Amino acid sequence: MVLPDGFALPPISYLLPLLLAVGVVIWLLWRAEPTISERTVVSLAPWMVVGAGLNALYQLPGSPIPDALLPLFGTPAVYLTTFAVAGAVWLLSIHRLRAPVPRVLAGTGLVGVAVVLLVALWYGVQHDSLRLFWPFVALVVAVILTGLLWAATQFFYPDVAIITGAVGVLTLFAHALDSVSTAVGIDVLGFGERTPLSQAILEIAHSLPTADSFGVGWLFVVVKLAIAEFVVLLFADYVSSEPTEGYLLLGVVAAVGLGPGAHNLILFAVTG
Repeated sequence: MVLPDGFALPPISYLLPLLLAVGVVIWLLWRAEPTISERTVVSLAPWMVVGAGLNALYQLPGSPIPDALLPLFGTPAVYLTTFAVAGAVWLLSIHRLRAPVPRVLAGTGLVGVAVVLLVALWYGVQHDSLRLFWPFVALVVAVILTGLLWAATQFFYPDVAIITGAVGVLTLFAHALDSVSTAVGIDVLGFGERTPLSQAILEIAHSLPTADSFGVGWLFVVVKLAIAEFVVLLFADYVSSEPTEGYLLLGVVAAVGLGPGAHNLILFAVTG
């Protein structure tokens, strides 16, 4: 298996309209031919967190999401839902608003993040399950690791750092957050891992002599960060020659890490 536990399509009455909405948004964006720059990709980062947060709220016992909307926020429906809404905002900013597109995307995304976090905090308070210490530790460690990796990139590969810029930093941070939060969840909080490929790495760590002394999450952190750094180095030439496609694909790589990482932090914070 390569799909994570909990992966299930929503009922057809939700799936068909959702696929139609996504198809329409993709078609309209393709016709609009929007500029995709470093700033555009970074401005989509809050929307990645919104999707992750909505999926975390979906998983909570007695979810605060209304029952009629719940099927839109499971896995993988939440990715389609978030894309459709973010894409609609993108189109609106192109055709109707005078403000720069990245500013609109980032601003609306941050409002969405604030709403999701407030709902999550309210849930945690109502259920007496709010525990912020370890999620905060994971966030701080991820920031520190990102800073160290980016400093090393600037020192050893200055051209790569210049070319990939903020999207390179976002990619490293995204996978640092995913790996560190997973390690904290496994080694400290007693959570399991839903993704089979990640679980395979953790099983290798279980077989090592260091498992009893240092836990198993450290190997996942090392592997994820090594892969993220390699991808940033690999994409530098592509971004340089084809900025639009290069930034977009590197942004997708960032989303693969930022989504699960943000999901972990929110879930850990409100489930005690």
